[in-house]
Amino acid sequence: MRLLEYQAKELFKEYDIKVPDSIASKDIESGRKDAEKIGYPFVIKAQVPVGGRGKAGGIQKCHNEDEFELKYPQVLNMSIKGEKTRAVLLEKMSEYEKEIYLSLFLNRSKRCYTIISSAEGGVEIESVEDQVIREVGSGDVTKKVAEEVAKEIGLDENSIPHFVDILQKLSKLTVEKEAELTEINPLVILKDGSMMALDGKIMTDDNSNFRHKELAKYHEQTDLEKKAEESGFSLVELDGNIAVIGNGAGLVMSTLDMLTDNGGKAACFLDVGGTATEESVYEALTLISKMKNVKAVLVNLYGGIVKTTIVASAFLKAYDDKIIILPVFARLMGAESDKSKEMLKDSETKLSPSIEEAINKAVMEVNK
Repeated sequence: MRLLEYQAKELFKEYDIKVPDSIASKDIESGRKDAEKIGYPFVIKAQVPVGGRGKAGGIQKCHNEDEFELKYPQVLNMSIKGEKTRAVLLEKMSEYEKEIYLSLFLNRSKRCYTIISSAEGGVEIESVEDQVIREVGSGDVTKKVAEEVAKEIGLDENSIPHFVDILQKLSKLTVEKEAELTEINPLVILKDGSMMALDGKIMTDDNSNFRHKELAKYHEQTDLEKKAEESGFSLVELDGNIAVIGNGAGLVMSTLDMLTDNGGKAACFLDVGGTATEESVYEALTLISKMKNVKAVLVNLYGGIVKTTIVASAFLKAYDDKIIILPVFARLMGAESDKSKEMLKDSETKLSPSIEEAINKAVMEVNK
């Protein structure tokens, strides 16, 4: 579960990590009242579970009522990378000296938590060359380790104690909430050397959320998303027109990115998971059939634990029952892919040897 910025900041405040004064709303009437409470000038920020808001126009400075009446509806009604704005955050502007980056994430390949920090903040960490990376076992960060990281990113003596304090508090939050990722970007240094979180990202482990009832209020789902969860797979509705199906969150996310890069817009993120059955995939297709904006289906499967023939069987049943009447474009690789391709060769599924080709065909179809 990925928390929105204002939700992450609620947890930051709970752990005494300083954040700017801010109020979140979901309609302009509430926003007007919030504007009076916050006072001009402030920043209007789209609350979406994806990055890239600034470049997309999802963060706007607001100096007066006329600007508010113009910019609030724009931000409220926009979509960023296929994600509709879920709330709008009005946040008091802050004056600061410098931006830095700080995060803790669960490194599954090494079975430990890892600190990443940089003297350059406000940008995607992948684009930063000078990163400090430190493995910290179960996530507990000692004062000694925090001080070492602070010195490695070049903080002065005045700022080091503030950095150590925030990193240790972020560590406590990460461990106690069993988060997969906690990120402050940017973490800004104020004129007095103290620090403040201007943005925040928290991702929790769905498998541990049952132990954290206090996080349930952040779990927003549509009716279809709830039915998907009950059926054992993950579905996130988006505002595009191409339904994306895959097995494995990483594979589906990369497919979404490639689709966007090629001019397509995803209608949903659907991960059938590693325990998919013919019945669960059929149910997934049934839910997709209820999404009115879907004009095509894009399938990217790599057979491993889940054999591609299971998915092929579900599609054939869906065709027979007239559940799927949309064009389907698929790339199938891995376990039993040759057999699944044979099963689908006379169906409405248009098979491609690469996901790039399948994406291009899907985009051309919906743009006819």
